[in-house]
Amino acid sequence: MGKVYDWFEERLEIQAIADDITSKYVPPHVNIFYCLGGITPTRFSVQVATGFAMTFHYRPTVTEASSSVQYIMTEVNFGWLIRSVHRWSASMMVLMMILHVFRVYLTGGFKKPRELTWVTGVILAVLTVSFGVTGYSLPWDQIGYWAVKIVTGVPEAIPLVGSSLVESLRGSASVGQSTLTRFYSLHTFVLPLLTAVSTPMHFLMIRKQGIPGPPQFIDESGVGEVATDTSAGNLTFKFFKRLSFCRR
Repeated sequence: MGKVYDWFEERLEIQAIADDITSKYVPPHVNIFYCLGGITPTRFSVQVATGFAMTFHYRPTVTEASSSVQYIMTEVNFGWLIRSVHRWSASMMVLMMILHVFRVYLTGGFKKPRELTWVTGVILAVLTVSFGVTGYSLPWDQIGYWAVKIVTGVPEAIPLVGSSLVESLRGSASVGQSTLTRFYSLHTFVLPLLTAVSTPMHFLMIRKQGIPGPPQFIDESGVGEVATDTSAGNLTFKFFKRLSFCRR
């Protein structure tokens, strides 16, 4: 194993990368509310794993979608568990994303020089909601069908181009097989691909710019002061703290 490690170390400088990751310090004000952004991509990982498992049995047709979901729940080994985890993890992902957006907004994380970080975060938020909308329709039961019909009908209120947008979303004038195919493709390929591209960009910006501090405290002279001490806690400790969801 030593020779194998040395071979990779010589070419990739693994130890230097590990040292850079583990020596990254974060501000002392970081608490459990700053963990919400890290919880969201972990939920996404769970979604990818459980969703991939279900694709082996799910059939994206209007005649078989509902029965294939029922088959997963009743006949596939641990299928009920996989789908339940997928469903509840999706709800948790959306909730964590919403709370994270509120936290960033309330602490001023969108201000200079973090405007692009905020933009990529908003893009990820839109993608997260899109996951929920497209995934909700895939069982193609009464709830899924009418949810799709209502959501795709919203753009119709837009003057001039509304009807064209609705038809583009549905694939035809009415909700049917074309709609399910489009939503399935979006849910299993397009949205995951966009998320996989946007997430590293978001995290690289955060790592480059650091974690924003709390709102400024204004003293009597009117001059704002922000704590700049970054000596408390290193990233390895913070990582395990996030896993345990413990308060600082």
